[in-house]
Amino acid sequence: MQRLTVNGVAIDDTFAEAFGMRATAIIITAPNRKWARQAAITMTGFATSVIGCGAEAAIDVELPASETPDGRPGCRVMIFAVSTDELQKQLQNRLGQCVLTSPGSACFAGLKGTADLKLGAALRYFGDGWQVSKKFGGKHFWRVPVMDGEFLCEATTGLTKEAVGGGNLLFIASSSAKALAAAEAAVEAIEKVPGTIMPFPGGVVRSGSKIGGKYKGMIASTNDAFAPTLRGVVKSELGPDDNAVLEIVIDGETSDAVAAAMKAGIGAVTALGPEKGASRISAGNYGGKLGKFHYHLKDLLP
Repeated sequence: MQRLTVNGVAIDDTFAEAFGMRATAIIITAPNRKWARQAAITMTGFATSVIGCGAEAAIDVELPASETPDGRPGCRVMIFAVSTDELQKQLQNRLGQCVLTSPGSACFAGLKGTADLKLGAALRYFGDGWQVSKKFGGKHFWRVPVMDGEFLCEATTGLTKEAVGGGNLLFIASSSAKALAAAEAAVEAIEKVPGTIMPFPGGVVRSGSKIGGKYKGMIASTNDAFAPTLRGVVKSELGPDDNAVLEIVIDGETSDAVAAAMKAGIGAVTALGPEKGASRISAGNYGGKLGKFHYHLKDLLP
């Protein structure tokens, strides 16, 4: 494989292959930053991959009180799924179990889309007949009585069918510490790109996968080509000094957002250099046969 070099970091001449998804966003507010963030983190738990979680979700951005609908600290959360029905199911369950239950929380639409998904319109029944419909400023809200007062929730939020899931970067290094340093630098840079999330823990995944496996029923299994301990027994993509690989997976509101996030991540890792971080950057794909979105690394160099 041909490679380019930026600041001593080799860049594989390859591409990340991503897929079209459905996505939505909501704004969660609370009396203070701590509780807004707590509700958002709880809601986006167990949402790393649609393979096993049904949805991919994370905080897009934290919002100061000056930028939220009710003038309180908040978080914009994004949720991705493979279908509209699954996205509605995931949104309703996570909102009801994790935001409605959180002290002082309120919820508002975080996306204007081509269609609507139910927020308060679904959760209002928890009010057991005591819920109140309210229209204000051209928007529809539901006020649901709870034990600390009221849960205020906008009736609906938007849905986009232009979302993309599965943009990715692989950071290959001589040690696990250097791979993690590279991944952390990339995460910090990508967090500044609006409309994107990294759904895995802290934005980073160690257990990159390939499609299928030797055992019946396995949808995905370990990416043996990038597993250092298997270098001598499989067709490996790693050199003799490559001892650790970490991956970042990126979902975006648009394809351009995913490309911008990948570019930011590459820029951060190449700036760090091989002495402190990754010696090589690559990406995962399926030969271009499965996902219609292809992000060539050579087109995203800083």
